[in-house]
Amino acid sequence: MTIEAREPVPLVLLHGLLGDGRDWQAVIEALPGIPCHALDLPGHGSNSALRVTGFEQAHQWLCGELQARGIARYRLAGYSLGGRLALYHASQSPAGLQALLLENCHPGLPAAERAARIKHDDGWAGRFEREPLTAVLADWYRQGVFADLDASARARQAARRLGNDGQAVAAMLRATSLGRQPDLAPWLADTRLPVTWLSGSRDQKFHRLACQLVKLGCNINHLTLDGGHNLHADQPDQFARCLREWLAATP
Repeated sequence: MTIEAREPVPLVLLHGLLGDGRDWQAVIEALPGIPCHALDLPGHGSNSALRVTGFEQAHQWLCGELQARGIARYRLAGYSLGGRLALYHASQSPAGLQALLLENCHPGLPAAERAARIKHDDGWAGRFEREPLTAVLADWYRQGVFADLDASARARQAARRLGNDGQAVAAMLRATSLGRQPDLAPWLADTRLPVTWLSGSRDQKFHRLACQLVKLGCNINHLTLDGGHNLHADQPDQFARCLREWLAATP
């Protein structure tokens, strides 16, 4: 009797703010044989006209995308904003989700810190609405989280993001502000879903957050690459290697 090979479980990829599904192309090319679905988030790429009001509506959007693509079982990976949306989605116990990988992601703020963060993100959203993208992006990539980028790397990154619509970015930034995200560390401490957390050693903020989650006893497998905030863009081959090992280790 011949046993038919089981179809590989699809990998769904969520990019960060200002990006689009094409950001994952180099990683996808290094994953032959794995069916990959790199989605454009609401307000980005082919979905630039799409708006969501918050995390729950973004979760419903993702559920709809999976259904439309006929994806019943899947693994989910997300970077930065995409990671936060993936984490919230996973916390809603969606049927079919097999494993979660988060790249330089935030688990959520304590309630006392959320109002200040909403105000902070609203300030950036206002700039995206009013000012030329060239000016806003030049300042955006001077934030501490991008400290590993030199001047030429910042300029290249800003140039890649000039195709965005400022109004759409502003709407998404307000809707999915870190200040509007629930603190999902308690969920991470209790979940039985396999969760891998990938951080860059030179991204001090997010690497420290991941280490804190481990100390808190959260159920995560913390891996580190020698890099900054955007590991999959800067080190696609190394990132793909981590993904291959993750995929091989999860059912």
